[in-house]
Amino acid sequence: MIQRIQSIYLLLSLVISVLASFVFSLWLNPNANPIYATDLPYVLAGLLLSALLALVSIFLFKNRKLQFVMNRLNIILNFILLGFFVYWSLIVPGEMNVSEKGIGLFLPIISIVFLVLANKAIKKDEALVKSVDRLR
Repeated sequence: MIQRIQSIYLLLSLVISVLASFVFSLWLNPNANPIYATDLPYVLAGLLLSALLALVSIFLFKNRKLQFVMNRLNIILNFILLGFFVYWSLIVPGEMNVSEKGIGLFLPIISIVFLVLANKAIKKDEALVKSVDRLR
């Protein structure tokens, strides 16, 4: 069933990953030019992989355990992206390439929240199926 709540959460995570890639800027360089994820190939690859994992996970509704694992991998990938963003925006000395932070830096956090909510709903479904099997 694609109309379950975890599918909605996964779809929102997918949309956020795509928006972070193409619509919202990550930061502005000192010349006030916006830097997008499409300008950095490794960031673009990470965001598109996150979107692909969310898309694949939407259609794994028959195998809830695999869906749960795919979401966990997606959460780890988003934490890696977030760590890269934090490193690049805060640790780089002298603000070499980062002048002003954009909203694109914070979208992996929102994606992680939706993935956690999806995993919570998947666990709830799994518990419901186990309780029904117990009654038989």
